[in-house]
Amino acid sequence: MQRVKAILLTGIIAIASIGCSQNSEDIRDESVVEEKYLGESFEDHSVFPVSVEGLIGDTMPFYDNGTYNVFYLADQRNGKQGYHPWGLIKTSDFVTYDDKGVVLNYADNVEDQDIALGTGSVIKGNDGRYHAFYTGHNDMFEPKEAVMHAVSDDMENWEKIPEDTLYAGEDYAPNDFRDPYVFYYDQDKCYYMLIATRKDNMGIIARYKSTDLTSWEDTGVFFQNDMGTDSNLECPTLLEYKGKWYLSFSDQWPHRLVHYRMANTMEGPFTIPAQDIFDCNGFYAGRMETDGENLYVVGWNGTKKNHTDSEDYDWGGNMVTHLLKQGEDGSLYPVLNPKLEEAMSNELAVAPLKMSESATYKDGNISFAEDKYEMAGFKELMGSYLIKTTIRGFDKEGMFGFCFNTNEESVGSLNIIFNASNNRIEFYNGSNIMERTAQSYVDYDFSKVDELKVSMIVSDGVVSMYVNDEIAFTTRMYMSQGSDWGVFSINSKVSFEELKVFK
Repeated sequence: MQRVKAILLTGIIAIASIGCSQNSEDIRDESVVEEKYLGESFEDHSVFPVSVEGLIGDTMPFYDNGTYNVFYLADQRNGKQGYHPWGLIKTSDFVTYDDKGVVLNYADNVEDQDIALGTGSVIKGNDGRYHAFYTGHNDMFEPKEAVMHAVSDDMENWEKIPEDTLYAGEDYAPNDFRDPYVFYYDQDKCYYMLIATRKDNMGIIARYKSTDLTSWEDTGVFFQNDMGTDSNLECPTLLEYKGKWYLSFSDQWPHRLVHYRMANTMEGPFTIPAQDIFDCNGFYAGRMETDGENLYVVGWNGTKKNHTDSEDYDWGGNMVTHLLKQGEDGSLYPVLNPKLEEAMSNELAVAPLKMSESATYKDGNISFAEDKYEMAGFKELMGSYLIKTTIRGFDKEGMFGFCFNTNEESVGSLNIIFNASNNRIEFYNGSNIMERTAQSYVDYDFSKVDELKVSMIVSDGVVSMYVNDEIAFTTRMYMSQGSDWGVFSINSKVSFEELKVFK
């Protein structure tokens, strides 16, 4: 860590003393009349959808007959007594979307249990009807939370069944009893429901059993927090995929990450994979769903407080989806959706507009010479882009990465850093990273790799990066739109090769 601090301090001092006018060179061709932005499209919510109702909170994907029906908590932010109705987005490929808006609303009466709706799930019952199980929340009540039931013939018009309301038993925390996930287990011809709750001051997942989706029997604790904390295990999912059973959940504190466990049977035992997360804390409340062939995890990237990049994350934002690849041992890895990559296949001409004097550029390859702080900057982004590059020849103790919204010294106010010295990928939402803590990070062992294949989606203030088809890294950067960006190195030899941009 001391070496990292020394590297950063050296780099920052160099930037302050040398200045952009001496440390970098403007290499744009003045004879060419350029457009302001790299591309031509502007506001675009199609890659990371928001809701026609406002923003998207917890998602509840349900696959049925060729369509992923992604129910979501609609973050309307309109100040009403009731909040978080269920909306519905339909998609077949997680590239194009049909947003139906609100399909299941909160109650009108403040004395109803479901004056606010919480997360749940949808299943098609053996009766041929669709059944929604959702959290009914009322801050005026004791208990505040209960699991509630509604039915539908088309998933867009729902009839609530208040007499089926399920409250926590004496073993569970009545005010933390939510996020039901219901599935059918063919071997014993029963439905099971997982519920995020607490027992003995510890976050657990309780399991209930039913034959008719109306009456539920408590079968006890299915899974207990195994992370060394007492955190709630929000938004659980349990499903079978290609011979393995996967349990996912999000820790409500302290890290707010989506975790998963795997087993050979529904009953477990569930083991912790070597990498038990899909993304950093810029991706939350992810729930898994499969069509049998493909497996996805669908969550959201939060907005920032006051819609300011330097602030903390808020609740709700844009929907983010990762395709999951299964490894030989059953482990799951997030990868770029190939259908999205195909949709963003229009390659744009891109070359640095400014570059440090010690850096070199040739045929799409940028090389840095381990000379304090070096960067190469590109034309401003506005709209949706796919940035691809392979990073090679890097110092296994070095620091390098991507910068956005750069200042006069060519330093970004938003920085994704490959911190090889600390074996972490980090995000800093401020230029002076010496005085800041990374807002997001994931552990990554750089000593085991010689190259980093990076695919980065930039759209609507969300940046989602995939590294070596092993980990995703999603962040909120409002100023990734309408600002310049670049790649950089701090006292580290590294090459960004075959750097290409698609739209």
